[in-house]
Amino acid sequence: MVQPLFYRAKDCFKEQLPFVLYSKPNENELVGIFQDDDALHKVVDFTETGFVFAPFDLNSDAILMKMDAVEKVGLDSFDEVIQSGHGTPQNDAAEKGRYLKLISKAIESIGREDFDKVVLSRKIEVICKDDYFKIYQRILSAYKNAFCYFWYHPKIGAWMGATPEILVKGIGSQFTTMSLAGTQVAVGDKEPTWTNKELQEQQLVTDYIFETLKDKVVSINSSERESIKAGQLWHLRTEMNGTFAPNKFGNVLKALHPTPAVCGSPLENAKKFILENELYERSFYTGFLGELNTKTELPRNKNRRNQENSAYRSVMKTSELFVNLRCMQLCDQKVKIYVGGGITKDSVPEKEWEETALKSSTMLRVLLSK
Repeated sequence: MVQPLFYRAKDCFKEQLPFVLYSKPNENELVGIFQDDDALHKVVDFTETGFVFAPFDLNSDAILMKMDAVEKVGLDSFDEVIQSGHGTPQNDAAEKGRYLKLISKAIESIGREDFDKVVLSRKIEVICKDDYFKIYQRILSAYKNAFCYFWYHPKIGAWMGATPEILVKGIGSQFTTMSLAGTQVAVGDKEPTWTNKELQEQQLVTDYIFETLKDKVVSINSSERESIKAGQLWHLRTEMNGTFAPNKFGNVLKALHPTPAVCGSPLENAKKFILENELYERSFYTGFLGELNTKTELPRNKNRRNQENSAYRSVMKTSELFVNLRCMQLCDQKVKIYVGGGITKDSVPEKEWEETALKSSTMLRVLLSK
């Protein structure tokens, strides 16, 4: 039952104590992490242990929540029905004009070969007087194949989301990451037909990750590109696996973030354009979050000859970090929803606007549901 965990989180919220609730993709378990005081712990080098909440720009502080108490409950008996269909954002003419102009400026910069791709984002503000925990229940129900979280720190604020994208997962010295790009609305279970623009955009991310990691890891290889469904949307994904040197997980993490999927390529040029032209602070949107260097007990070797060795191998450090997409910031009676899309030379501004409107439906449908 999730209610006891919700009650504890509600008490922490009232007492202004940090907590995070989360469920991993396709897992029937809700995890709660609770910190005993309101201290703001900052990540130094990613060797720390806890739940990390990192911003888009790592020149700003990544926040570490201490795991003073950890509770886990099953989600099998939990169900919250969303009665409404897709949420639909209001058509803000001024915001649309600003965003279309920004996209056109980016396409001009691509034409001058300043960069090949840039990911541009915007925020949508919505009045919301609903109970935060009811909203989170709807997220858990609607997006079982995403990382669904509710994060709160009194000195930072409250964030919530349902992200389909793993930044990196580490078990011992093994890691898994992915390149995720391209967006199409789901029509039943029919797989989408991808355009050259979408295929190129995803390939840019895959190539970048390979080039960035190849000199920083012991080995790396990839799977075939595939279409995956996340909620009401389809994406293109390539999964990559490899091995890193002992105690070098932080190097892998810093090399991966931000990826072209949330920034662009070449990375520095695209990031410079974003910081100079988006005209708002992304904060933790397109940052990353999740378990950092937690100890996990692995199944022991059942072979009697290896029992002595297995005693030393049963506990390993694991990390599982997700890109903070499809998220929103909760501010009193107002919610800020963050959305974005990749811009290349083949982008059509009007279609890019429509893609961000489509992506906003992930959070809007749980806000507008009653």
